[in-house]
Amino acid sequence: MIGVDSESWLMRLLKKAGLNRLAWSVRRLHCPVTREALVLDVGSGGNPYPRANVLLDAYEDTPERFYLPLIKDRPMVLGAAEQMPFRDNAFDFVIASHILEHTSEPEQFISELMRVSKAGYIETPDGFFERINPYRFHRLEVSLKDGSLRIFKKPSWRHESYLVDMYENQLKCEKFIAFTSNCPDPFYVRYYWNESINYSVINPDTDADWPLPEVEYSTDKVGVRSYIVSIVRSLFSQRSRNAKLNLSELIACPTCRSADLNVTGELIACKSCGQTYPVRNGIPVMYPCKQS
Repeated sequence: MIGVDSESWLMRLLKKAGLNRLAWSVRRLHCPVTREALVLDVGSGGNPYPRANVLLDAYEDTPERFYLPLIKDRPMVLGAAEQMPFRDNAFDFVIASHILEHTSEPEQFISELMRVSKAGYIETPDGFFERINPYRFHRLEVSLKDGSLRIFKKPSWRHESYLVDMYENQLKCEKFIAFTSNCPDPFYVRYYWNESINYSVINPDTDADWPLPEVEYSTDKVGVRSYIVSIVRSLFSQRSRNAKLNLSELIACPTCRSADLNVTGELIACKSCGQTYPVRNGIPVMYPCKQS
């Protein structure tokens, strides 16, 4: 985004004090918008951004967030990021943090970000870091060059094993581990945009929709850090405003994009295409349907 500082005064202060790791952690408190701006967090998962007013996630439970419980502390919709259940320009700012790399359809995903919002923020692992330290459920490698996102669709989750082997060998070195832990910035892409997202897909014809490998993770993630994060999230969120938001003024049919909906306590019906979507425990479940 032109004219937007990618770092808050607190981040700069912590970096100046040599506290790079802490500066990286508090980046989640930096959202360069006014108090009146309406903010959407796409792929909010188990740790939504404090400033977000509305949350969107695709899953109640998924190994892609290491089975962390889904946080539902403000208005939320369950749906697909590639066909978001929101009206055009419904939001002033959209956060897509560590979610772009999960899609096999980057063009559609990015198009949806620009459709529902005027500006936003994208964060992913850096493409080089993803190449040497791949995640089983990441389908893209994303890098930033000359202000443009460069996207590579992974043909498999670990497509250059020899590089991964060299990286894993480096993990035996304590100095290397200390460096990566204390200087996280170079291993991630942080990208602000306004009006449009500048990007290119290097290999658009590659099929990145391969089956996810089987993997098990521990579900025991509750600890002191989790409680601290929840307290900070509560302190910096717009709780009173969020409680008053009316989702029916923001949502649209993800199948035909019509905003002409009949919304009740248990069901949302599109008057244009006839599709219906359930409301479970107060959360609309709005996945796109295939039209015949």
